[in-house]
Formats: sequence, C-alpha cells, structure tokens
Amino acid sequence: MKLSEAYPTIEHAEAAREIVRLFSQRYQVDGILLTNSCARGKATRDSCLDMVVLVNNSSLLAQRDSLEKEWNLFQHTSPAILALRDVGQYSEVHLDFIDGLFTPAEQEVGGVQDAFELEIGNYLVYSVPLWESGDYLMRLKQKWLPFYPEDLQEHRLRMVRHNCLDNLHHIPLYVARGLYFQSLDRLYNAYREFLQAVFIYSKTYPLAYNKWIREQVEEILALPLLYRELPHLFEIRSFESPELADKALLVEKLLEEYAPEAN
Repeated sequence: MKLSEAYPTIEHAEAAREIVRLFSQRYQVDGILLTNSCARGKATRDSCLDMVVLVNNSSLLAQRDSLEKEWNLFQHTSPAILALRDVGQYSEVHLDFIDGLFTPAEQEVGGVQDAFELEIGNYLVYSVPLWESGDYLMRLKQKWLPFYPEDLQEHRLRMVRHNCLDNLHHIPLYVARGLYFQSLDRLYNAYREFLQAVFIYSKTYPLAYNKWIREQVEEILALPLLYRELPHLFEIRSFESPELADKALLVEKLLEEYAPEAN
C-alpha cells in the first residue's frame, strides 16, 4: 500500500498545513501524523481530515489541557479550518492527541471489542508523518513493528477466538427462541471478531473492521478467496428462519480455516 499526502481539495491541504504550524511551533510535540483516507489516497471532497498529534506520555500529561484548549479555540477561528467545513458534507477535522502507550485490554465475553491492533495500525503503519521532532515515533515503530511479540499474539488470538465462538454459539439458541434481531447482532459482532482474529493470526495490523474490507482482505492480507465469502454472510433471504444459524456455522468454518487456534 502506497502512503503519501493525498488531499482531495486545496482546503484539506491548507487545513493540514495550518495544524502542523500550530502544534509544531507552539508546543513540545513529538510528531504530527496524517491518518485514514487522506494518508491512503482514498479521500473525497466530503471526507474528513484525520490527524494525530503525538506527544510522549510525560509531556502529554503536562500539556493536555493547554493543547485541547488551544485546539478548541483554533478550530472555531482559523480561516483554513472554517473553509474546509464548507467544502463537503462531512469535510471537517478530526484531531486526536495520543501518547503512544498502546495497551492491550482483556476483552470480556460479550463485551466491547478493543482497539489495540487498530490503534497501532492506524497510527504507526498506515499514517503519514507530516512533522517529527526527535526519535519518539521511530522508537515506537521499532517496538511494535512488524508485529507485537509471539506470546502476546497467542494470548490475544485465543481471547478473540473465544469471544467470537461465544457469539456464534449463542445464535442457534436465539434463533430457536425467535430472537432474530439479537441473533443478527451476535452475528455482526462475531464477524468483527473473526476479522480481528484473522489479522492477529496473520501478524498484520488492520485499518478497521467495518470499512475498507475488500482492500484489507485482498490487498493487505492477500486473501482474495476469503473476501469472496464475506459479502454472503449478510445476504439473508428469510430473516425469521434458521438462516442466521447457518451463517454462524459459516463464520465458524472460516474462523477455523483462516485463524485456527495456536498450537
């Protein structure tokens, strides 16, 4: 995947330049990153401008209030930021402050899917540095790339597989009780956990579990045969039927094929 600044409009580009000027000149920050669509050449005039200000942990703790107040004022008064809002339907700035301390969470069964791999992927793999100071960004990449340690990989694969299977195994029970919408909710959650498991098994960081699926599966994971299976998971002919339970069986089959349990 080729990464570079690829702004869809002049207004996107100028807003990014103004944000770099603001934080690089007034604060002790370690990096300013362009992320998501504009970093991958996928943005349109309606796309938001996603950026990240990287500040090491001790500096972020000391500066967070000032950084957030400065940004809140700047985004409501800067001509470049205001001009961007008039370009497209959703053309606004999404700016985050991060410290680079990526911490894996213990994902509870039935709980919210965590963003550990997503954060590393979007901030360290699929971002474009627009400005750097010092070697903090480089040290983060040396720590986390190309992938995190094998013992952590095995632990997280086991955890995500367990949660995925828990969702899948509930579906036939819910279908039998006529709880079709709950079954669909479980199926979608299991599908997202399945994708997470495939990325972990493949030792590859993802972009997202709900968009850019074809690009990720076919290009990043190089699994075109897998992608052919995914759209059919949500092609449901008869909603109030055992079909959702059949879909659960298909996801479980794919899980065992593409993200089997570590030996």
